[in-house]
This record gives sequence, structure tokens and C-alpha cells, in this order.
Amino acid sequence: MKIAFFEINKWEEETLEKDFKGHTLKFFAEPLDLANCQEIKDFDIVSVFIYSKITAEILDKLPKLKMITTRSTGFDHIDLGECQKRDIAVCNVPFYGENTVAEHTFALILALSRNVHKSYVRGLRGDFTIEGLMGFDLKDKVLGVVGAGHIGLHVIRIAKGFGMKVLAFDVNQNKFLSEVLGFEYVTLDYLLANSDIITLHAPGGETTHHLINKQNIKQIKKGVILINTSRGSLVETDALLEAMDEGILAGAGFDVLEGEELIKEEKQLLYDKENPEKLKQLLKDHIILSKDNVVYTPHIAFYSQEALERILETTVKNIKFFEEGKLQNQV
Repeated sequence: MKIAFFEINKWEEETLEKDFKGHTLKFFAEPLDLANCQEIKDFDIVSVFIYSKITAEILDKLPKLKMITTRSTGFDHIDLGECQKRDIAVCNVPFYGENTVAEHTFALILALSRNVHKSYVRGLRGDFTIEGLMGFDLKDKVLGVVGAGHIGLHVIRIAKGFGMKVLAFDVNQNKFLSEVLGFEYVTLDYLLANSDIITLHAPGGETTHHLINKQNIKQIKKGVILINTSRGSLVETDALLEAMDEGILAGAGFDVLEGEELIKEEKQLLYDKENPEKLKQLLKDHIILSKDNVVYTPHIAFYSQEALERILETTVKNIKFFEEGKLQNQV
């Protein structure tokens, strides 16, 4: 088989070459796009990450493609409808880092609750004063978890270790686990109105697009901290800006942001006069990231050595199952 891997690191290449001896492999550090897809027009399988947007236009350039395996849990970067029409199997990595992302979630929470980011910046300037750096305890605070799947449940386990009270919103409810872990399922409106910290762990997609928006963000009680380590599309940027300007949000921690891919492309956008909306989104993102009550990491919640190894292991299994005429982790 001919297999192409996009958004891949050097150490991953070495592992994959060992696992797929006898196959034709091609590696790309960058995402799959209309330019480089010409290099794999006769390939059978592609493996991508979230920055590879697989559209109908891309698929038109890959007539022999039989399988796409994304090295992520989310698959909203792949046009599943078009893949189905063309009989292209799509697989993902459903579980790899529930603890990894959950730990990063609390890294953001603790940075904000104890003003770690502000202290660090002061220290760089040789300023070791403590005025304005008073934090708050997590014990007895109410954590609102939007999306109580594998990652959300791990967040809840950690929160209970801090002595927090937990509310959860999810379309699928496991009453047994709620009793064992000691949390309560509630409506989204109730969660927004009664949480001290809100953390998002829902997948991206049509049903969750702008889950937090201009209408419901005003239901959040004043002084809440918002955390998002799932998908930037869950939070409407205009609603976020408004909530921060009005003091509804006391702070925010983001590993993802709506339009985050534009930040990487901003130099090119300056010369792209046909996309004023993208420039507006980029400007809004920069305004958000410049606020001193915002902590932002560049989509690295999943990015631990152990999680990457688990992702690669599952991806290899997905491809080998397909080679045997079976499907594992099909979406």
C-alpha cells in the first residue's frame, strides 16, 4: 500500500517505517492541502491531524484514496459526507489522552486561580511585589463541566481531589458514575448560572458550534473563569469579547480559540484582500490574547510524550486492521 502521513514529527517517522516495512511511505511535516496533495494522487491511505482540512476539492485530487485515519479524537476537519459518497473509510483515535487533556485543563485553571502567569511576567522584570496577585482556593468552588465524556470525567476526578463541587452537562448521562464520583447532571443554563469555573469538553460539530454564544453567555454569573481545551468553535468570539469587556468573565484559559489557525497564517492574510472576515477574526483573537486575565497555550493539551505514543500506536492498528479487510475506530 501507499500511505502518506501529514503533520508528522521525525521521531514518528522512524516508528512508522519500522511498523510498515514493505509499504510505500511519504511523510509531510505540514498539513494536507491542495498544493501537496498532488504528490500523493495515487496513494491508498492518508493519516492526518486536525489542521488538514479534507474537503471535496481535496478528495477530487485523490481518486485512489481508500482510507483516512486522523490522529485525533475529533473529525470535524474531514468531510464525512463526501468520504461516504466515495466509499472512503474514516477512522480516528477515540481514546488517547483523557488524563493528558484533563491535567492541562487544571494547569490553566491553577494558572488563573493563583495568578501564575502574572507573577512570571513580573519576575522577568525583576518585580517581586505581591500586590494584585491574590488568588483563590479551588476547594468548595463549583466546577461546571460541559461534556462529561472520557476527558470530562477525568476532569471531574481531579476536581474532587481538590475538594470542588461539580455540575455536569451532557446529552448522554451515566447516573451510576455520577453517584460514584459525586457530581450532579444539570441543564446547560443551570450550569452557566451556578458555576464558579466552567470548562468545555464537548466535540466540535454542528450541534456544538457556538455552544457558548451571545444569548447564553449573559446567563453566566459574574466573575466566572472559562476554560476551553476542546474546540475553538464551541465559543462565539464576539460573545467572549463582550463577556470579558463587561466583566462577566473574571478570566479565561484557552488551549483552543475560534480562528486559531489564522494566527499561524497571519503574515499571508495581510496580503489577502479577498478575506476581510478572516482579518477581523484574527484581530479579535489578538485582542483576547492580549488581556492580562487570559492564559493561552497553542493547542498543546494533548501534547505529552505518552499521549503521542498512544495516538501513533492506535493509528498503526487502524491501518493494519484496514489492510486485513477490517475496520477499527470507524467514525
